[in-house]
Amino acid sequence: MITRNETNRKRYRQVTLLFLLLTVAFSGAYAQVRGVKPGNGMDAFITTLMSKMTLEEKIGQLNLPSAGEFTTGTATNSDIGKNVKEGRVGGLFNIKGVEKIKAIQKVAVEESRMKIPMLFGMDVIHGYETTFPVPLGLSCTWDMKAIEQSARIAATEASADGISWTFSPMVDIARDPRWGRVSEGNGEDPYLGSQIARAMVKGYQGDFSQNSNIMACVKHYALYGAGEGGRDYNTVDMSHLRMYNEYFPPYKAAVDAGVGSVMASFNVVDGIPATGNRWLLTDVLRKQWGFNGFVVTDYTGINEMIDHGMGDLQAVSALALKAGVDMDMVGEGFLKTLKQSLEEKKITLAEINAACRNVLAAKYKLGLFTDPYRYCNAERAKTEIYTPEHRKTARRIAAESFVLLKNDKGALPLKKSGRIALVGPLADAANNMAGTWSVATVQDRSVSVLKGLRDVLGNNAVVSYAKGCNLTGDAALEERATLFGKTLNRERDMRTPEAMKEEALKIANASDVIVAAMGESAEFSGESASRTDLDIPKVQQDLLKALLKTGKPVVLVLFTGRPLTLNWEQQKLPAILNVWFGGSEAGAAIADVLFGDVNPSGKLTMSFPQNVGQVPLYYAHLNTGRPLPDGKWFQKFRSNYLDVSNDPLYPFGYGLSYTTFTYGDVTLSSKSPRGNQTLKASISLTNSGKYDGAEVVQLYIRDLVGSVSRPVKELKGFQKVWLKAGESKTISFDITTEDLKFYNSRLKYDWEPGAFEIMIGANSRDVKKELVNWER
Repeated sequence: MITRNETNRKRYRQVTLLFLLLTVAFSGAYAQVRGVKPGNGMDAFITTLMSKMTLEEKIGQLNLPSAGEFTTGTATNSDIGKNVKEGRVGGLFNIKGVEKIKAIQKVAVEESRMKIPMLFGMDVIHGYETTFPVPLGLSCTWDMKAIEQSARIAATEASADGISWTFSPMVDIARDPRWGRVSEGNGEDPYLGSQIARAMVKGYQGDFSQNSNIMACVKHYALYGAGEGGRDYNTVDMSHLRMYNEYFPPYKAAVDAGVGSVMASFNVVDGIPATGNRWLLTDVLRKQWGFNGFVVTDYTGINEMIDHGMGDLQAVSALALKAGVDMDMVGEGFLKTLKQSLEEKKITLAEINAACRNVLAAKYKLGLFTDPYRYCNAERAKTEIYTPEHRKTARRIAAESFVLLKNDKGALPLKKSGRIALVGPLADAANNMAGTWSVATVQDRSVSVLKGLRDVLGNNAVVSYAKGCNLTGDAALEERATLFGKTLNRERDMRTPEAMKEEALKIANASDVIVAAMGESAEFSGESASRTDLDIPKVQQDLLKALLKTGKPVVLVLFTGRPLTLNWEQQKLPAILNVWFGGSEAGAAIADVLFGDVNPSGKLTMSFPQNVGQVPLYYAHLNTGRPLPDGKWFQKFRSNYLDVSNDPLYPFGYGLSYTTFTYGDVTLSSKSPRGNQTLKASISLTNSGKYDGAEVVQLYIRDLVGSVSRPVKELKGFQKVWLKAGESKTISFDITTEDLKFYNSRLKYDWEPGAFEIMIGANSRDVKKELVNWER
């Protein structure tokens, strides 16, 4: 006989089962928007897994704390270990070392109730222990194969040490060098930035089939590089037309390349912080672009919306979840408030489920459910990190990134003989060579300029060294610019500035040539390193002036993570080699270029202003109704300055070589292409100098008449070409209507018929032109 209580229990189970089925179904539909596609093996696996998880465990998957400090063997008893065991952590970052990572992963998969593996992330920005040039320098190679290879090596090393996720690439378009984080990006151009975004994602992720593939995270979505005044974390305000045409393309390129995760930026977009902006994170990213990975905040990004005026921690956490954020970095807003918000019906279970699914899907794609210790192979850590082969590649790519800004009368390359004076605060600064955001680098192991020169020269020449001066005359400023252990040891050298200069002049007078290693320190650019003065610090410039008075040739080896204002240096110094921060093999690569073993081929990816008053300065600007006529730098009632021309000191795409390249005229396969016809644009390139070398041939297009105002030129293609001395080659570009498309005032992506200028040349300023009329 069935009692009433048994009947009620049966009905309760049926209702509960129906509710769970409806929740799963609704969550599945919602997940299609949030990124996880149902109907495959992964989705079925995750659905089954989530059916067994408690609400607290689902919310725990959305929590990404910083690892802090703990030692191997104490993982279980640490605060981190306790939270992992309780299912309150989805991943960790800022932890290095395969044994430490394995210890924490063991807690997750052997001691927690659900035994869900964790993600382990790190800012592997431009290399792991083998470090490559800072990204702005890396972009100046214009070599997509080299850039992809750098990411591949970084992934190999990081994965060998337990890391499965990197917060890279940063693809923010940046046109204001006052902003320190220009060093982490690829410069001012959306086309080039998009090519680099694809290469980096491919290099990091591959197809996830190998344990040397790690998940990439494109950042900072979106518009972070356009902060007002060049001040970090600052307000951004721009039209949607500009967003879609100039700032969105590199993010979209990363999404199209299959990037596994996206990091929300700190700034506001249309007045709403990106971290809580549903239009940005759901409407554009997921619905328009089809992104199917997961979204993570930047460091305390949710909490910082409180200061943006968006509400208390509970309110901003709910705002972020509903906008499309899946994982909360450090702030613990999700962990502390989502359960209460659910009870108060401020969020839905479907929204929590969708975020949890996206995080679990990332772990599935990485193969962590099959093998949680996939990235914890101690043997790989011993044999695949900082290898001679990786260092050799880093040295080659670093040399390829250097940009020769000036070289009067063949001042470079130097002879491997005689006496060389090496002077400057960056000359013997191994721990600054890797530059900013070199988290995993063993800094003191990097090759300094002094060591690089002496190793390459051996007994063929004498290199004498003197620091000559401090980084700046302001001790407090130097302290702010030498963070994270990258000190220049000012406190150890108590000599007066006069005594330091005297030592430098003494060795300079006894030498045949002077190499001055000067500019910024590694952390003079980077996050929270905005500057209003872009000159080389005055104490360094004063030393340069004193060195010039010796009458000896002075070669400036310029260290910087951003464009600087170099008017005086350009006028007075015979040679300037911009070496950015070249990575762990910087000193060796610098020696290779200085002595001509490598012919420099780098080209700028940001315009260098004449002075800070020109900022923001970029080549692909719109025309005004009163443009300055060609050949003039001032005319009254035209758009110009009274005191300086509109021109940059060095334009986008600029870079010299030890050889010379001569360009012929542009030839076109048709002057009046129609519809989907392919137009071939060609030019003859000749190495007319004495050295073998590489040239980056650049294609620009101008849409002369449009439904909205169009830039004066836009990069649409480039080829890096190697020519022997005296060799000629015809370089051709295939142009289609895809290259003519843009977002119009209705945000429709299309091309419009009419007149176009086709330009090919060595940089954005020095081009040859031809006109076409393209009809429908």
